[in-house]
Amino acid sequence: MATTKSNPLNTATIPAEITKDETSLVRSYLLLTFIHKVFERDCRVIGKSGLFKTPQLYMELVSGATKKTSVMLQEVTRELTSHGLKITTVRQDQRGVEARYNCRGYTGEMTIAWPGFRNEMMQRMRAYLGLSQEVSLMPKETHVEQMALSI
Repeated sequence: MATTKSNPLNTATIPAEITKDETSLVRSYLLLTFIHKVFERDCRVIGKSGLFKTPQLYMELVSGATKKTSVMLQEVTRELTSHGLKITTVRQDQRGVEARYNCRGYTGEMTIAWPGFRNEMMQRMRAYLGLSQEVSLMPKETHVEQMALSI
């Protein structure tokens, strides 16, 4: 679950509240940034591992998903700019991911706990790879434990 806080910088002229769509853009930016980096890393590992008989096929699949996330990240970044939203800090710790942002004179922060963040990442990654949301070869617990995240 994500939590958000906002504080007006200038109380003389208070801008409109940060909307649900704008906080959704911040969330999407965070998810897409992490997903893009995971896909890039996985593609490099597949190519260098020497474990695959046909690494180019798997690299092509992951590379296609990487391109999709790149395009979506560009669009989200454009939307952030059009809404006057600027993400100033992204941090992660053992609890989750935190972003600080400015929006029309407000500063705010969003914190997303790891379990929810990882779950949404996996759902989106499956979609970008063209996989079914229902089928999974590994138990859920294994997915969560094996995904190391860092930006």
